[in-house]
Amino acid sequence: MRNFEDVLAAWPVANRDEIIEKTTRIDVLRTLDKAESAALSPADFLKLLAPAALDVLEDMARRAHELTLRYFGRAVSIFTPLYISDICTNQCRYCGFNAKNKQPRRHLSVEEAAAEAFAIADQGFQHILILTGDAPKLASPQYIADVVKRIRHRFASVGIEVYSLSEAEYKSLIDAGVDSMTMFQETYNPELYAWLHPAGPKKDYKYRLNAPERSARAGMRSIGVGALLGLEVFARDAFATGLHAWHLQRTYPGVEVSVSVPRICPHEGEFEVAQGVDDRQFVQYVTALRCFLPRAGITCSSRESANTRDHLLPLGVTRVSAGVSTAVGGRATEDLHNPGQFEISDNRSLEKMMADLTALGYQPVLKDWEDPVVRESAEH
Repeated sequence: MRNFEDVLAAWPVANRDEIIEKTTRIDVLRTLDKAESAALSPADFLKLLAPAALDVLEDMARRAHELTLRYFGRAVSIFTPLYISDICTNQCRYCGFNAKNKQPRRHLSVEEAAAEAFAIADQGFQHILILTGDAPKLASPQYIADVVKRIRHRFASVGIEVYSLSEAEYKSLIDAGVDSMTMFQETYNPELYAWLHPAGPKKDYKYRLNAPERSARAGMRSIGVGALLGLEVFARDAFATGLHAWHLQRTYPGVEVSVSVPRICPHEGEFEVAQGVDDRQFVQYVTALRCFLPRAGITCSSRESANTRDHLLPLGVTRVSAGVSTAVGGRATEDLHNPGQFEISDNRSLEKMMADLTALGYQPVLKDWEDPVVRESAEH
């Protein structure tokens, strides 16, 4: 069985760039026609990411809308993140948690994390995503598992977005009640990745790249991947992200695969965005993903404005966050007033998000899956 590292190596950057450069408007239109009734290939996906596709963006939007309705209807899942520790040993140049940044830091005890989670549950959320910095000696897998065990009975789904773990560690978190994981590769360019991560355990590109597959082998039900748009040339990381999701779908057919589409936004510290992704490219990416991966979920976070997220719903987005804070604490425990990992643009509460989705003709979904073991234990 080939891992994703081998799959990506079969698509050298020079070959990808050549396909993109040679793609014409007619090539894009033919690819869109193919997407109506047949599965697209990675080469087809590349064509949808080419500059030529911007000339037929409305056609891409129509096809993406049709496919979204076909496979997801008007259902939109809602979740919220819970940061339980922002102490980090990495020095990622683009991140507010960079160990060199001088800001208040906090690590919640298991009971403090539970208090924060229960405050979230009291608001009506059923899907929660737990996040930590990369400090394994403090925010250890055992610590994360202890938090999950403490809160699991209040939620239909508990996911994690933490540092890269071993297969055995993922298995221990699944046993504790975790059913989904999200892993941002940040960029799929190894040389750029090395420069962006000068120190800390996250510096290991290959270990992070293969983390989603380790979690799949451990039995993870749902896996999300993504690149942080704005670090690398748009089409290069966009293609690699879609290819990653495509590989996971083909290799682990029992796993629910999704793609997150974050664009870099302001944070504590200084970082110059060299490869900014504009709104038209952003729409191109979402619609291309939907055409290439018609059954994959697409998550758009509160990094984007309410207006942007609302307009992306018809084009393929199936999962959004609400009631977001990227800081540790503040809901039920002390708030250190730190700036969080990054600035959010959409501050809508759960109640407001549900009302807005309903007004747009969508069905807000708070619970689309529940672990039967957790449900049975809750009932007893």
